[in-house]
Amino acid sequence: MSEPFLIGLVGARGHTGRELIRLISGHPEMMLAYAVSREYAGRKVSDIAPEDKDECIFEALDPAEAARRRVDAVILALPDGAGAPYVDAFDSAARDKIIVDLSADRRFDDAWAYGLPELYRETIRGKTRIANPGCYATALQLAVAPLLPLLDGVPAIFGVSGYSGAGTSPSPRNDVDRLRDNLMPYKLVGHNHEKEASRHLRTPVRFFPHVHPAFRGLLVTAHAPLAAPLDKAGLNRLFHERYGSERLIDLQDDPPELRDGAGRTGVAIGGLDVGADGKSAVIVAAEDNLLKGAAVQAIQNLNIALGLDEFAGLLE
Repeated sequence: MSEPFLIGLVGARGHTGRELIRLISGHPEMMLAYAVSREYAGRKVSDIAPEDKDECIFEALDPAEAARRRVDAVILALPDGAGAPYVDAFDSAARDKIIVDLSADRRFDDAWAYGLPELYRETIRGKTRIANPGCYATALQLAVAPLLPLLDGVPAIFGVSGYSGAGTSPSPRNDVDRLRDNLMPYKLVGHNHEKEASRHLRTPVRFFPHVHPAFRGLLVTAHAPLAAPLDKAGLNRLFHERYGSERLIDLQDDPPELRDGAGRTGVAIGGLDVGADGKSAVIVAAEDNLLKGAAVQAIQNLNIALGLDEFAGLLE
C-alpha cells in the first residue's frame, strides 16, 4: 500500500475543524500531519475528536512553520480574513502544496479554482489553490443552476440554517437562548453568499438567510421566474438530466426538510414544482452546513486535486 497523503489542518478547533479531523482520520489515503489551534495547543487531538488515529497533538504553528512542515496539502478552516499569512507563507515556501481555503477570502479570486465540483469539476483538476464555497452558496447554486438557460428575471432564495453556521465566537446567531422557539433573519441585503453565487452562476440572485435553533442542517427554497412555460415533468426531467449521475446529490419527489440536511453527506433536492402558468419554478435543497457545506466539500476538492477517487473517504 502506498504512503498516505499528509494533510495539515489550520483552524482545527471549530465545528468544521472537528468534522475535518473525523473525515481525514477515516480516509483510506490521507493522514493528519498537524492540527493548528492556539487554544488547544498541547492537547491530544483525540481528546476532542476520538476518531483521530494519527496520535496528533494540537500545535500553535505560525505560518512559516506550517509551510515548512512536510505535507501534501493544507486545509485552512479559519475565519474570514485570518488565512492570508498562511497563504503567503505557502506561496513563498511551498507553492506546489495544495491549499483548500474554507473562508470567503478567495472565492472572488480568479487565480483560485472555485471548488463546487458538481458545477465546476473540470476547473479544479490539477489546481493547487482551491476556494471552498460557502454553505448557503453551495445549496442555492445547485438549486438554480439547471434553470440558468430558462430564466427570465432574478431567482429569489429563502434560506435557513442551524446555528453552527455562525461559528464558535459568541453572537446573537449562535445564542441558544435567543434562538429558542425563534427564527432569526439577518443580512437580508448583500449577503456574501448572494454575491458569491451571483458571481459564479454569472447571473444575479437574491438571497434571504435565517437562523433556526437547530445546531446543524441547512435548507434553501428557490423561486425562479422562467421565460417560457414549463410543466412539472419537464422540470423534473431537467434536474435528473443534470444531476442523475451525481453521487452526492439525491433527487426526490417531496421537498426535503431542514432535518433531512443534518448529518447528510451530500445534498437532497426535491419539491420541484411550477406555478399555474408554468412560468415560475420552485426548488428545495437541503444539506448539512458543516459537511457538504464545508468539510465534505473540502475533502471532495482535495480528492480531485490529489488525483484520487473524488468520493474516497466520503461514501462507503
